[in-house]
Amino acid sequence: MNNRWKLNWGYVLVALASAAVAVLATALLVNIFERKDEARKPFIRLVEVGEDDTDPAKWGTNWPRQFDSYKLTAQTTRTRFGGHGGSEALPEEKIERDPWLKRMFAGYAFSIDYRDRRGHAYMLDDQEMTKRLTKPQSGSCLHCHASIMPVYRKLGDGNAMAGFEKTHQMSYQELDKMVHDMGHAHPVSCVDCHEPATMALRVTRPGFIKGIQALAKSEEPTPHLPSVERWRKTDKKEDYQPNQLASRTEMGSFVCGQCHVEYYCSSKMPLEFPWSKGLKVQQIEEHWNNTKFPEGERFYDYKHAETGAEILKAQHPEFELWSQGIHARSGVSCADCHMPYQRDGATKVSDHWVRSPLLNINRACQTCHHFPEEEMKSRVDAIQQRNFDLLQRGAAALMDQLDAITAAKKNGATAEQLKDSLELQRQAQWRLDFIAAENSMGFHAPQEAARVLAEAADLARQGQIAAIKATSTATKPPE
Repeated sequence: MNNRWKLNWGYVLVALASAAVAVLATALLVNIFERKDEARKPFIRLVEVGEDDTDPAKWGTNWPRQFDSYKLTAQTTRTRFGGHGGSEALPEEKIERDPWLKRMFAGYAFSIDYRDRRGHAYMLDDQEMTKRLTKPQSGSCLHCHASIMPVYRKLGDGNAMAGFEKTHQMSYQELDKMVHDMGHAHPVSCVDCHEPATMALRVTRPGFIKGIQALAKSEEPTPHLPSVERWRKTDKKEDYQPNQLASRTEMGSFVCGQCHVEYYCSSKMPLEFPWSKGLKVQQIEEHWNNTKFPEGERFYDYKHAETGAEILKAQHPEFELWSQGIHARSGVSCADCHMPYQRDGATKVSDHWVRSPLLNINRACQTCHHFPEEEMKSRVDAIQQRNFDLLQRGAAALMDQLDAITAAKKNGATAEQLKDSLELQRQAQWRLDFIAAENSMGFHAPQEAARVLAEAADLARQGQIAAIKATSTATKPPE
């Protein structure tokens, strides 16, 4: 009897165990199926978005993961050599921390207000609040600070390029009001980099499209941009079209290169990306030297208030310096490091919290570099410290040159006698500013940055000597 009872219970336990295993196996299979299904359908289109939908919150209904990380660009971030600490209402003034910047920009609006950078969420707010607006500013500046394509289309009666060509003649305040009135007062938004129907990467900014087409027509080798090289082997009857010809990897840099570049941004002519000779600092300088304003005058951004030199002001040439570096030559795009992929459930999502890779080393660097995090930080820090030291050496040389020119003028030297020194100031300051204004503290191309800074110091010292010689040959008494 006891044996039969034990046998029956044994059957029951085996049955229960089998049922439990079956339930767990079913749950596991269901979970796997759901994850695979989730991976096959990275988004569900709950609302329709189009070319005039510049509010990222609307896009976030369909793509909540990307929108959640995009909103994080409002958080304060800081690395040793860049970013915003967040302890104050506005970022720290660069021109107060490094007074040589204030003197270098004498006569230009950047000598009034020039602060540390903040995240994309502030790109429009910070521009609307800058004291630089106490001086006349062109509407061209909104090319990279607002989600402005619908405004361009309206100004051009449907033709965005035509509308863009008009904006340099409008004041910043006039165009900014139009951006607000039309409901597009957002910083860089989803529609600026993604095609609404497919979410495919694309470029929209007219300045970039014209600039990359000019680069394609140049003879400068572009091994990091293979689609440009391929286009050059065609009959070239049509201009290079980045949205049709560039690879996804190239687009990962092109979308950033729409704004993180050198450009002219004022009222005398339309905004321009100066890439007709290439992307190196001396090639861009040659482009500007060959450019004339409509009235025939040689191009310059401003005349230096102390010396009268015709100065070229660098903006923020990240795309150009990256193009000279090992990451570009290795096929690593801006997005690979600044927007690395991350897992969210079964889905692989591009991180839209665009920030320094130093704040995200695990996903930004260690995917390729299999070294401890502290080792990665140490390598980058060494590069940036050397660049910073060279930058300060170049700045000291430029300040000495300005002192020499000022002394020469006080001793009666004429503009003609100072011509060589003033031209050397233009060349030295252009190179120094090119690296100072770039956001990586030389990391994007360390050897190229060191070369440029060495040239800046050398040219400034040559200019200092030229000013001293001009003093000795002064032909009129000091005033």
